[in-house]
Amino acid sequence: MQTEDHVIQALQSMYPRMLRWRRHLHQYPELSFHERVTASWITTQLKEMGCEVRTDVGGHGLVVQIKGEKPGPVIALRADIDALPIQDEKNCEYASKVPNVMHACGHDGHTATLLAVAAYYMERRSQLAGERRLLFQPAEEVTPGGALPMIEDGALDGVDAIYGVHLWTPLQTGLVSTKAGPFMAAADEFVLEITGKGGHGGLPHQAVDSILIGSQLVQAAQSIVSRSVNPLHPAVVTIGSFQAGTTNNIIAERCRMKGTVRSFDEQTRTMIHKRLESLIKHTCDMHGADYDYHMRIGYPPVVNADSEAKRFFQVASRLFGEEAVLQSDALTIAEDFSYYLERVPGCFMLVGAGNEESGAFYAHHHPKFDIDERAMLQAARLLIGMAEHCAEG
Repeated sequence: MQTEDHVIQALQSMYPRMLRWRRHLHQYPELSFHERVTASWITTQLKEMGCEVRTDVGGHGLVVQIKGEKPGPVIALRADIDALPIQDEKNCEYASKVPNVMHACGHDGHTATLLAVAAYYMERRSQLAGERRLLFQPAEEVTPGGALPMIEDGALDGVDAIYGVHLWTPLQTGLVSTKAGPFMAAADEFVLEITGKGGHGGLPHQAVDSILIGSQLVQAAQSIVSRSVNPLHPAVVTIGSFQAGTTNNIIAERCRMKGTVRSFDEQTRTMIHKRLESLIKHTCDMHGADYDYHMRIGYPPVVNADSEAKRFFQVASRLFGEEAVLQSDALTIAEDFSYYLERVPGCFMLVGAGNEESGAFYAHHHPKFDIDERAMLQAARLLIGMAEHCAEG
């Protein structure tokens, strides 16, 4: 393939198109599992480049196979295409035109980046060794996610390695980061409804107070991480919703709680699930209450292959300079890129997209979220650099 200077020049010439792609997607977002129009629009852009596109892969997913004229490995690159149920509060020309839906996590930028990578490779097939398989994946934001259905529909068949990037505003533009091994957490969600016995607030002995039971469980759940989990194994148990009662002098018959469990290894994950269910059962039994409990198993942890994380630090240091390449901490967010990494070696990487001056400093999933769009150039360089280094052997 071409030298790094030629890659930079090629991507910079495409940057106006990348901006148009990203801003169009930002204005017309679609929620997870509903990306029909988005997928159709992406397909149109790809076909204009001359790509053959396999549509409806695992839902609204798209797969593009760009085959070179030289032998080599099959390397997959992935972007997610779905948006979030959030009202866009930005004051800019490309703000979402869809009420209560916006790209608040950078997926529009990921998609524009991968479209640029597609254009780059389509213009250089004669120099390409092997195949670059581009995955435009739906439904990353909502479990059970879009990665697994795409895999089941053959998206990874024959793939030797896979890479993905996440534009990340907590990192300043110009910086890139990842880590070997467990990188992002498994994320599971639970719902608990406690049924006691309602009664008069002045006669508590005639009732079974669901709020009291729920409050004890909120406290007890925090002891799982502090007293049952190995302190060297990161984990989180959070109760994010607690709903009960209607007024001051009625003992609530029902209490409904929702929470999440985050962990980085299956042993810890399983232990937390069992411990939480045991606490619920015994606390409710102690007070004579009934309960309905459901744990929804989410994405497994993102685990980067050691060899591919090593490749990242080599490639990124060469592309951007060692001072721009950071060793990340483990993050307790979740990503269904994890399913790809369970099947083939690969690496998931963060590309800094934060810029205080341009307003790109809000947290992901914030109503005013935005990215420094120049980060898309860096993301494209990184994906191409990783793929070509892998192809070189």
